Amino acid sequence: CSSLAIGTTTGYRLFSLSSVEQLDQVHESNEIPDVYIVERLFSSSLVVVVSHAKPQQMNVYHFKKGTEICNYSYSSNILSIRLNRQRLVVCLEESIYIHNIKDMKLLKTILDTPPNTTGLCALSINHANSYLAYPGSATSGEIMLYDGNTLKTACTIPAHDGPLAALAFNSTGSKLASASEKGTVIRVFSIPGGQKLYEFRRGMKRYVNISSLVFSMDSQFLCASSNTETVHIFKLEHLTDSRPEEPPTWSGYMGKMFQAATNYLPAQVSGMMNQDRAFATVRLNISGQRNICALSTIQKLPRLLVTTSDGHLYIYNLDPQDGGECVLIKKHSLLGSGKMEENKENDLRPPLPQSYAATVARQSTVPSTSTMPGYSEDGGALRGEVIPEHEFATGPVCLDDENEFPPVSI
Repeated sequence: CSSLAIGTTTGYRLFSLSSVEQLDQVHESNEIPDVYIVERLFSSSLVVVVSHAKPQQMNVYHFKKGTEICNYSYSSNILSIRLNRQRLVVCLEESIYIHNIKDMKLLKTILDTPPNTTGLCALSINHANSYLAYPGSATSGEIMLYDGNTLKTACTIPAHDGPLAALAFNSTGSKLASASEKGTVIRVFSIPGGQKLYEFRRGMKRYVNISSLVFSMDSQFLCASSNTETVHIFKLEHLTDSRPEEPPTWSGYMGKMFQAATNYLPAQVSGMMNQDRAFATVRLNISGQRNICALSTIQKLPRLLVTTSDGHLYIYNLDPQDGGECVLIKKHSLLGSGKMEENKENDLRPPLPQSYAATVARQSTVPSTSTMPGYSEDGGALRGEVIPEHEFATGPVCLDDENEFPPVSI
């Protein structure tokens, strides 16, 4: 939550989020057009880019040096990329590839995953806890939890009735939030056990498409945004059960009776009664646009950041004590010079479904990794890989300053 990366029709841009009033552009590249994925490794010089021009190719750059570290080609379009200091995960529609980020060696290929047309997956940013979550079913809200360090499945979480729409880990990788395509209920589970810790109701009036789920760095808050104009922030706190044994008031007595009654109701009904409402909200002046949110501390105060696909960044103040309606304090244009490009929603979303037309006629069974272009199970070079010798022949990925990429201790 300290920097912002955006893909545009002309390339990509990186911004620093250290100030409210001023948006500092760290880097701009116009070498590759139509960038729809750009992922930066925290505040380091390593950035991963995927373009609509070559949607099956991942390019890894050292942007400060202006050099390409490597590029990898895959068997179908890349839908999403996640990375931490230990692992780089590439998600295709029906397979997932896990690389060791230090030398880009392929460690594991997860084949025959359920159809995942949006490339939904989440990776813990805590490299000591490199859990990966992805849909375990195309028809129900089952979550597969995979340990990216041991390269083994950790557990399966039956999170929702309907298909998943959003997944997010907290900063330590100890909690996982999820939402289904209905978008009405958000659940938080413990990791790696998969026990349900919290359940929040976003709203009952209508189904929505939740586009962004994010924890605050201290895991006290969880933010959910959708295609509506309202952003919800929930507070993760357990209400202490310190009520007196004999309620002194009629309302207290009724509350206790109501609580007891839920024990005899069907699980779906009682669960609905026990859900918490939003702690804080934001009313955007737009709706129907895809947006990405972040909860960050900027200039020592908690802020909510909302980036919309029309190229704007909105910064709101969040009251961590009382919540309520968040106040807009700054709006930034991310496209510069006031020139608004034709609204390309591709900037923030995966490639459009029609880009899969070429892959519909592929073999019904996925070939073994040894025959897939560019890959073998042990990471050996086959067709499709280009790894510059000067970068990798003598050692691991090196950035400008070792302080920005601390050695990983196992």
